Amino acid sequence: MVEMTETASILNNLSNRSLILMDEIGRGTSTYDGVSIAWSIVEYLHNHKDYKAKTLFATHYHELNQLAEDLVRVKNFNVSVKEIGDKIIFMRTLKEGGSEHSFGIHVAQLAGMPNRIVLRANEILHFLEKEKHKNEPQKKFDSLPKANAQISLFDADPKMKEVHEMLGKIDINTISPVEALLKLNEILTLYKK
Repeated sequence: MVEMTETASILNNLSNRSLILMDEIGRGTSTYDGVSIAWSIVEYLHNHKDYKAKTLFATHYHELNQLAEDLVRVKNFNVSVKEIGDKIIFMRTLKEGGSEHSFGIHVAQLAGMPNRIVLRANEILHFLEKEKHKNEPQKKFDSLPKANAQISLFDADPKMKEVHEMLGKIDINTISPVEALLKLNEILTLYKK
């Protein structure tokens, strides 16, 4: 409510001298509500009949990238990121164009989030992305892998040979903790196939 009240105040008090800085408008509600609110605010500011306020609108809603194609004064920029294998490096520079990726899980890991949470979040993310591409309504998450799922190293399973080979290729003296977590996630993903 506080965010919406502040946003309403901004939108109701526009002038030709307005400089508007908005950060993650719509984040406190459901994804579709948030995207809808953010989208309509951008359109309102762009199409205002009296004022053309200079606006910086930071968002993680990738759907808003579309607005640059539909509204002539909207320009997309994103923070440059370099991906090296499973690692990312934030380049701390802006480049033109919208971003299609979020790096929230990487940021959580960099911030020191417990490894269990990072791995579980990554597992859930892959599930949700797979479900999204099926174009089916997501009413139930019954097929989401359960959080307490564990692999048993002692079961006679043909996948164990492949897992054993992967483990044999890891040099534990040179692998970083982040690389180890990503390798473990790769093994878990392989094992669940």
